[in-house]
Amino acid sequence: MRKLSFLIILFLVTIAAVQAQQPAPKNIVKPDPQALAQIKAGKAYLVDVRTPEEFDGGHLQYSHNINFNSPDFKAQIAKLDKSKPVYLYCRSGNRSGKAADTLKTLGFHSYYNIGGFEQLKADGFPTEQLQTSASRK
Repeated sequence: MRKLSFLIILFLVTIAAVQAQQPAPKNIVKPDPQALAQIKAGKAYLVDVRTPEEFDGGHLQYSHNINFNSPDFKAQIAKLDKSKPVYLYCRSGNRSGKAADTLKTLGFHSYYNIGGFEQLKADGFPTEQLQTSASRK
């Protein structure tokens, strides 16, 4: 009986340790309709920090692709107007959370991690997909 209890406790500790190692997306906020209106009007940025390949496969309408994994990510993001809000998303919310940290270090004051593309798409945000030569055939 003691051995079984020990094994159960060991199993639970292992599960907890594995889950603790998985990074959780940072401070995801759900954008309101006013945010989309700001983006449409050019008063805010919508930035997709996924890879260009992910972006080409489908992205939120009005979004700009600035690849978080690119060596010049900081330089590209620093070109944005710091007085405008920046809404960031990726696949799951993890990269956009890290990108939000970068914006903070660059002196941005109004930036939001809005989470992952699939969830935003499911929530009804307008999407578009780039047409490649293969998809036009």
